[in-house]
Amino acid sequence: MAKQRSRPTRRKDRKTGGGGRRKSCQYCKDKVEFIDYKDINTLKKFVSDRGKIRSRRITGACRRHQNQIARAVKRARELALLPYVGEGSGSDEREGGRGGRGGRDR
Repeated sequence: MAKQRSRPTRRKDRKTGGGGRRKSCQYCKDKVEFIDYKDINTLKKFVSDRGKIRSRRITGACRRHQNQIARAVKRARELALLPYVGEGSGSDEREGGRGGRGGRDR
């Protein structure tokens, strides 16, 4: 019979300091029923500098209000109140980015 080697046990890294308390939803605290798509200054807090909608984990919004935020951001984009793409994230600036043609012309 072959001798079995014991595997070293893996430990979770505690460097990041996770396990903190979750943020409670600001809209639930203020008892807001509906998020307005015309309130651009508030909606800008939920959009990254590249134009992406931030996740619940980052914003601290509950599921219900996060869905309303996403819907309001999409409506504001449709009416040109918010940009679809953030500043300086155009594909002209860099060559060979993700999903590009890699310098090939067809």
